[in-house]
Amino acid sequence: MADSEPGIGKKILSFFINDADATPQKPTATGPAPEPSKPASAPATVTNAAGAGQIDKKFVEHFVNLLEKANLPGPDYFEYKQALQGMEGLGLGEEKQFQAAWASFKVMGGAKDTTVLKTSADQYLGILSKDRDSFLKDVEKAIKERVGALQEEHKKLEETNAAYAQQIIDLQKKIDDNKNRLGQISGEVSEQTAKINTNKDSFEVTYVSFVDQIQSDLAKINQYLQ
Repeated sequence: MADSEPGIGKKILSFFINDADATPQKPTATGPAPEPSKPASAPATVTNAAGAGQIDKKFVEHFVNLLEKANLPGPDYFEYKQALQGMEGLGLGEEKQFQAAWASFKVMGGAKDTTVLKTSADQYLGILSKDRDSFLKDVEKAIKERVGALQEEHKKLEETNAAYAQQIIDLQKKIDDNKNRLGQISGEVSEQTAKINTNKDSFEVTYVSFVDQIQSDLAKINQYLQ
């Protein structure tokens, strides 16, 4: 299909995302008209090979634009997918739907065997895979730039806190040492005060002894040597 065909983006969107477009589809000339689309609803949680999660609108639009730009000229997987979608609501089983869509595809001028479907589908898968690889590289880069910076900040803060904690331990040890010394000083003050007072008392006794002796001698000199 040529890139310029009107509405291909909406067609791609409706192929892969249920209830993505609230506007009813118009019938085509080459097949039965699909049932009107239901009003858009909130993204539902889905589970597939990628895990469980919600389909994100911004990524839906991204993939739609990507596939729209990559659409190959001529009938291929997308045209078959469109025919397959036209089989919905006819009460056919899955196998019958695929077979009827294949018959409709061949009427549209598609190839006579399914090779073109497999080849074109593989090409689109390759385009999606290449886009995913590019996205994951961007994710890795963002993690290194943003998360890495936060992790580096986290590491520095932990190292700073560890240094502060060690400083607190060191300061506490100094405080404890000072407290022990304060206790020792109190005892030493009492001890030294007692020693000094004892020495003072000895000094005074000795002093008085000398003074008394000298004064006694002077008194006797005055008495005996007149």
